Amino acid sequence: MMDTKPLVLAISSRALFDLDESHRIYEDQGTEAYCRYQIENEDVPLAPGGAFSLVRKLLALNDNNPNTPKVEIILLSRNSADTGLRVFNSIQHHGLAITRAVFTSGSSPYRYVAPFNAHLFLSTSPEDVGMALEAGIAAATILPSHIRNNNDSDQLRIAFDGDAVLFSDDSERIFKEKGLKAFTENEQQTAHEPLPGGPFKDFLMALNQIQTEYGENASPIRTALVTARSAPAHERVIRTLRAWEIRIDEAIFLGGMDKGPFLKSFGADIFFDDQEKHCQSALEHVATGHVPHGVANQKKSLD
Repeated sequence: MMDTKPLVLAISSRALFDLDESHRIYEDQGTEAYCRYQIENEDVPLAPGGAFSLVRKLLALNDNNPNTPKVEIILLSRNSADTGLRVFNSIQHHGLAITRAVFTSGSSPYRYVAPFNAHLFLSTSPEDVGMALEAGIAAATILPSHIRNNNDSDQLRIAFDGDAVLFSDDSERIFKEKGLKAFTENEQQTAHEPLPGGPFKDFLMALNQIQTEYGENASPIRTALVTARSAPAHERVIRTLRAWEIRIDEAIFLGGMDKGPFLKSFGADIFFDDQEKHCQSALEHVATGHVPHGVANQKKSLD
């Protein structure tokens, strides 16, 4: 039976809107000045933030099905309800159908991600994102960027890294600890063994569920796997996605090349990767979410 539950995205106000100026006032002048500034400007709409295009296009999936929405967006904000009025006014100004929200007056809102059954949590706080990932929820830190829209079409385009994002970091751990030769040998030997799922597997499956409701050439969503892997390590990835019965529209095996130009050519609205160096390459071209998960993000122990 098809799951009719909507895809749920929980997002912080700073990931949705550009609150850099407000945040500078908070850091430089303190909470009282920040609150005064937000109240004085509550009728001044906020500009779009890093994940705005993603949210707008996800919500557009509900346009033809308002009574049975495919997507729900939840706002989770460290603002108070008082200062958060500007955020809600901006939501209305931009015509975003967001009705559920939590305002925590400075404390971490991540603890509300699970009760909303969110498939994905986006924030500008690495701490909140890290806690969500530890709780088994797909999450990413939206990184600062001047890029606001790389895709003018109505189609939502999302790109994912493979290891430690869609897949577990088991293979990446072999690469980090034993090198490329050992990694390649392992992937060849285990080519017919599906990779364990990573933190974004369920989110991709939820996207895929929506895609199956449309014809292959008529889907409003297009996905891409953009990975540093190359042949012969490609085979295990392809067989894993086949075993999961998940459709990936484009698969790009780069063999270590910079990902940014390829993400621009794909027209990604957003890209998710666990490695900071790949995120920095992507940031020059597309909105990017860093996934602080797996061996690439483990701090070295102080012995």
